[in-house]
Amino acid sequence: MAAPEASAQRHTLVEDVQGLVLASLVGALGMSILATGGLLVGGIAGVSLLVHYASGWNFGLLFVLINLPFYWIAVRRMGWEFTLKTFLAVGVTGFVADAIPRWAPFESMSPAFSAIFGGSLVGMGILSFIRHRASLGGVGIVVVWLQRSRGWSAGKLQMGFDTVLMLVALMIVPPAQVLYSALGVLVLNLVLLFNHRPGRYMGA
Repeated sequence: MAAPEASAQRHTLVEDVQGLVLASLVGALGMSILATGGLLVGGIAGVSLLVHYASGWNFGLLFVLINLPFYWIAVRRMGWEFTLKTFLAVGVTGFVADAIPRWAPFESMSPAFSAIFGGSLVGMGILSFIRHRASLGGVGIVVVWLQRSRGWSAGKLQMGFDTVLMLVALMIVPPAQVLYSALGVLVLNLVLLFNHRPGRYMGA
């Protein structure tokens, strides 16, 4: 059996930049696919989509504003590097998610496709953010901190929050869309649960 690595290898600046850009594009595409089906996603992005559906306000702006209080936690618990990366990730992801319907509009999409493919893409985007010491803000900041400080599973913590979000969504979104949204959230969290366990990934 191979011996464990003596120490984690840090990502270079170039590796971080390309990783965060790709994560933003993948995450934004996933959100756009979910929104096309009228579905939600987990975390603060899901809260932003829910407010967007209820009010008609711009999703990207909501995503940035609702995330603002969490940056205080990020600075105190995760440091300035993590906070700056997360701030940029949230801004770019929100902008691209809003722009995709104009750049590459989807004519139609079944809710099941939106849930499975959108959830998978957002999950992969979040996974890449975590591996490059960033997140999509909000709940992601809290779960990453708890995973690193307490060893708690990011996937399980995220799933708990998203369950509550789906229950609240029943008051605003039709039940069928909430059920498909729950499927997408389940897929997203399974991506995190199976691919991001404490101590498994040695990059930093």
